[in-house]
Amino acid sequence: MQMPPSMKVKAAMLTVSLLALATPMTATAATAGQTTARHPYSEALLRQDLAAVRAAGGGDVNVLARVDRTNGAPLMARIGTRTADSSAPIPWNAHFRVASTTKTFTATVVLQLAAEKRLSLDDTVEHWLPGVVAGNGNDGSRITVRDLLRQTSGLYDYIDDPEIQDLLINHFDENRYDTTPTADLVAVAMKHPPVFVPQPGGATRWAYSNTNYLLAGMIAAKAGGTSWQELVEHRVIAKLGLRDASVPGLDPHLPDPHVNAYLTDTDGKRLDVTEHSLQHTADSGVVSTTADLNTFFRALAGGRLLPAEQWREMRQTVRRTDDPDDVAEMPEGTYGLGLRKIPLSCGGFYFTHEGDGAGVNTRPAVSADGKRAVTVSITTTTAPPDLATLNRATGALVDHALCDKPGKGSPKSY
Repeated sequence: MQMPPSMKVKAAMLTVSLLALATPMTATAATAGQTTARHPYSEALLRQDLAAVRAAGGGDVNVLARVDRTNGAPLMARIGTRTADSSAPIPWNAHFRVASTTKTFTATVVLQLAAEKRLSLDDTVEHWLPGVVAGNGNDGSRITVRDLLRQTSGLYDYIDDPEIQDLLINHFDENRYDTTPTADLVAVAMKHPPVFVPQPGGATRWAYSNTNYLLAGMIAAKAGGTSWQELVEHRVIAKLGLRDASVPGLDPHLPDPHVNAYLTDTDGKRLDVTEHSLQHTADSGVVSTTADLNTFFRALAGGRLLPAEQWREMRQTVRRTDDPDDVAEMPEGTYGLGLRKIPLSCGGFYFTHEGDGAGVNTRPAVSADGKRAVTVSITTTTAPPDLATLNRATGALVDHALCDKPGKGSPKSY
């Protein structure tokens, strides 16, 4: 079982306590990327915003941010150290598990297959996976591929299963090398009734469920003739030349360089949770860097990964209706096919998909035209952050960076 990605961290991320770094935090900025008068948002302002993110994370998290734009060198800032026992700063190119940001990668390859007529967004889950979504009121014939990608299936989130929660909260160390197949995790969700069942012609209802992307990955594998991992590697990572992005599958090791994450176990002992294979499925299995995530999201928004019709489909969003936790943590915005659409204080909007896993929070964003992108990576080192508070701070940083302006207060995007 994987650690809870996205907003479904819930008890697993709120119950465990994280070990504080043994060395004091430091703040530095990259020497490259000096701004000009053309770009009001500078590295100095990025450092200020990153300090606010650190404060929102509890005051002692590791934070790393990178802003890329069409004109001008990247802006970068960092606060923190690589490990608890070292004074070495966070590497600029630190690798991290992107958790639910993986959903945007998975949705992209599914839409590529749709563009090639190898599947249709209107196909039902039952058509591709007969008998997989059934029992306890679950009905795969009532759920489409589009429902999976935009979180309108109503399926129970397997992460919420009490047994999985117990394993993650109380028995993380014993289960860190978990290899549970995707189909078995879907079967866990089928033990529970759905939140709702989509009704033809009825109002569109929305509830976030990681189960949707397990199924999307299974369908992509059938339609694409290879695993979802290989589809992402060939169709996205290799196509864009992303040297630091990967899909490690069951390999528990993070590529170097990276930042370590720590938890304390139920006995209060120090536990390094950097090494694990819990996030190995299509809802959370990608590893990347801030630079490669910015490249991916700019390519997506710039039309380099999807034909116009499929990019339009991806941006068709719906209102979030049946997930109060999600709305509380991200009050603004709508949800498309593996993308959130969030308004900017300067007008317009941006696209994003957050990722929350074992001690790591990922916040990427791209302007609607693809000209500017920013990614913030947070590694928790004491208590897990309050996600609503963290989202306000990261949302302010994103707003300032994409609007290219100094910020005063929180933007309306969060």
